Amino acid sequence: MGEFSGMTQEQAGSVLVTGAGGVIGAHAAAEYARQPDWRVRGVSRRTPRPAPWEHLAVDLGDADTARAGLSGLGDVTHLVFAAYAERPTARELSEVNVALLRNTLDGLTAADAPLEHVTLYQGGKAYGAHMDFFNTPAKERDPRIVQPNFYYDQEDLLRAVAAERGFRLTVLRPEGVIGYAVGNPMNLLMVIAVYAAISQELGQPLRFPGSLAAYDALYQVTDAELLARATRWAGREPHADGEVYNVTNGDQLRWRHVFPVLARHLGMELAEPQPVPLAEAMAGRRDVWERLVARHDLVPTPYADLVRWEFGEFIFRSGFDNVSSTIKLRQAGFADCLDTEDRFLELLDRLAADRVIPPVR
Repeated sequence: MGEFSGMTQEQAGSVLVTGAGGVIGAHAAAEYARQPDWRVRGVSRRTPRPAPWEHLAVDLGDADTARAGLSGLGDVTHLVFAAYAERPTARELSEVNVALLRNTLDGLTAADAPLEHVTLYQGGKAYGAHMDFFNTPAKERDPRIVQPNFYYDQEDLLRAVAAERGFRLTVLRPEGVIGYAVGNPMNLLMVIAVYAAISQELGQPLRFPGSLAAYDALYQVTDAELLARATRWAGREPHADGEVYNVTNGDQLRWRHVFPVLARHLGMELAEPQPVPLAEAMAGRRDVWERLVARHDLVPTPYADLVRWEFGEFIFRSGFDNVSSTIKLRQAGFADCLDTEDRFLELLDRLAADRVIPPVR
């Protein structure tokens, strides 16, 4: 399904996407840029590759710098907040990410932007997925966990500011985002694609690099294009005001079933799963990747920006069911869905066609 139903008539506006260099933000900005008459600006630390939106290099972590950098955005009606900064502790994570949101909101207020709607992204950590197993299928009405969580702190700030300044908000919770993107390391698709390419170059079979429990557990992913469509839907759907929605492709998978399909598609032998510390194992494989880039004339992405191996390692070692209910979102009118297995193959083919990864054999 390429378009959603149940949305009110959309009128053009002006959208600011923070974190536009990431896989979520980049796809959200591209989705808005495809709509007639929308003005789209994207904030990111890195200068992006050519994109159909205006790029702003603004440090949102500093209040004064953010205010100055956003001063010319007096027309912004929609904010898509996908900025994120990593920190080692829960307290530091909350401090920096709440500041990013606060500084953005205050900067737009100082610019007299007629802000109508803000989309905020969360994820499985809202249910405790980062700590161990959690109740599944997770529902938006599930209670918060007691551990400090920057998602909660950001949401509390956003709701307070929205009540004070009179704009609408929607919170979206994807899981395991996959998408066509280059230089966006927090992307499960690129974890799989680069891991498979390096394994193949080394003459090794494709094997699941995580735990046996994770190989058999139920998992789910969110396609970045689907999430972008949900983002645009939320920005114009009155019923989405103040709501939280799980957003996934709508199906579940077991890696035990997916890896054989991937191996056949990539022309690789399949081996039994074997736990591999990906962050450690792949740290020394830059020469292998650069050899592939040179041989196949691939897009020259710095190896450090290609994949966040710690992210993949965490996903592939999570030996518990990770399932979120999307019933609330469907009942609200957004019924878009994708077959995840088919989507993996489509996206791998697209990456190969655009020389992001070696040709599929």
